[in-house]
Amino acid sequence: MHDDNHQEDGHQDEWSLETLAIRAGHQRTFEQEHSEPIFPTSSFVYESAAEAARKFGGQEPGNVYSRFTNPTVHTFERRLAALEGGERCVATSSGMSAILSTALALLSAGDEIVASRSLFGSTVSLFDKYLGKLGITTRYVELSSVAAWEAAITPKTRLLFAETPSNPLSEIADISALSALAKRHDALLAIDNCFLTPALQQPLALGADLVIHSATKYLDGQGRAVGGAVVGSHALLEEVFGVVRTCGPCLSPFNAWIFTKGLETLSLRMKAHCENALTLARWLDAHPAVKHVFYSGLENHPQHALAKQQQKGFGAVLGFEVKGGQEGAWQVIDATRMLSITGNLGDVKSTITHPATTTHGRLSDAQKEAAGIAPGLIRVAVGLESQQDIQRDLARGLDVLAG
Repeated sequence: MHDDNHQEDGHQDEWSLETLAIRAGHQRTFEQEHSEPIFPTSSFVYESAAEAARKFGGQEPGNVYSRFTNPTVHTFERRLAALEGGERCVATSSGMSAILSTALALLSAGDEIVASRSLFGSTVSLFDKYLGKLGITTRYVELSSVAAWEAAITPKTRLLFAETPSNPLSEIADISALSALAKRHDALLAIDNCFLTPALQQPLALGADLVIHSATKYLDGQGRAVGGAVVGSHALLEEVFGVVRTCGPCLSPFNAWIFTKGLETLSLRMKAHCENALTLARWLDAHPAVKHVFYSGLENHPQHALAKQQQKGFGAVLGFEVKGGQEGAWQVIDATRMLSITGNLGDVKSTITHPATTTHGRLSDAQKEAAGIAPGLIRVAVGLESQQDIQRDLARGLDVLAG
């Protein structure tokens, strides 16, 4: 056995991220397959009652039931853990179930979360509506202000939670500073890394305790499947695994296989996404119908230097505010012929949406205002089509709006 199994015997540190994305995690079966197999099975069989008892009891490693473990899912988990530099990964049925499983595993009634107010709308609903029912309180602060984070922490704070860059305003959190803050207050720091992926940012190396992913986005890269993951230490992830095992938000083997194959091209895709996005951001910044572009790759972004410091690229999601409020934004969106009008992102196909009425539509007007979600704001997740075609499609509406 060689190459694909180096990660199992302690040699994975000698390989680069690009190599790990292709080689890590796969343990060949006796069939000696070259590509990763799919194990679409709900259960596993044993040679004897004694073997079954040992495996069910945890005295002997092995698979019991695909809600607990599955070889295809485990391959994806090992590979993503290697890319993020984590000891362990637990895969889940969606990005939201990854956040829920983390919260259920690590928090109790009376505990508090401090989170960025620039969070995905469903995450805010999860924290406020559902974790709130369990007696877990969330305080929201400005993502980029370390002082605001510190002021919100109390003796009951157990978790700091942030997306960086934020969606869709591309705000940046200082991960190292938040890590130091969390450690001073005996709290954990979780970073949602789905916008950049480990190809562009590795939060664990910057001091985060946990990394959260919606694998639905760039880890897949082609909009084919829904899934999530949590990466961190063995100790923390054992509790998360317990939630997934007991409550059941497990990842299907087929989706795990899709994500594993998606990781093989992750570095190439993210580099191309970043190049397209930066070109588009500069073009939008110069367009007369655009009031402001939110993208950390632009030199006029207030946290451009921090983004360069902790990221290898600026990602592919950008926001821009147009003249004319919601009416103007809808006019631009409706004029497109090629861009996909959808709330999803992380696809090779460029997508466009109006955050105030879609991804952040469940937030109150006050919450939208606090999060900077203006009526005229448009989000584009820049895909891998021709840059000229993306610009021409947006220009259909923007040129009319500019008069």
